[in-house]
This record gives sequence, structure tokens and C-alpha cells, in this order.
Amino acid sequence: MTLDQEGIDRAVVSQAGDESAWEDAVRVQRSRPAALSLPGELAARAAFLAKLHREAGIDQWVERVVRERVEIEEFAFKETKKKLAS
Repeated sequence: MTLDQEGIDRAVVSQAGDESAWEDAVRVQRSRPAALSLPGELAARAAFLAKLHREAGIDQWVERVVRERVEIEEFAFKETKKKLAS
């Protein structure tokens, strides 16, 4: 069963007071940022676009663009996987 965001919210709220509904806490560690290098010409083009989009800096713009692209790719992968399974 796949729940949408509202369905997940309803499930969490309905189980909030039920201690048996919760698993043990999971400890997570933040991963270290990865360093990426870009060819000079590409970095200059990215810096221009970051300014155009009024980002505080190229790092934030590149992170946003990569995050958006990863979400698109993950969605496409999930949909393809569903189609192949059916």
C-alpha cells in the first residue's frame, strides 16, 4: 500500500499516543559533504546562472539543481520499475 503525504500524516497522528506503534529510535549520522570539481568553463556558466536565479552562491544553486535532477531521476526509475512489474 502506498500512502500519499496526507495519508502518512494521518497515520502518524493516529498512532502518536500508542507506544506499541513505534519502533526503537534509529541513530543516523550526517554524511560529509562531497567535493565536486567542474571544468572552468562550466563553473563560469553555472555561476552566471546562479546569479540570474538570485542564489546566494554557486554552491547553493548547484545543490538545488542536482537535488531537482535526482528527484526527477528517482521518480522516473520508480515509474519504470512499476511498469516492468505489471
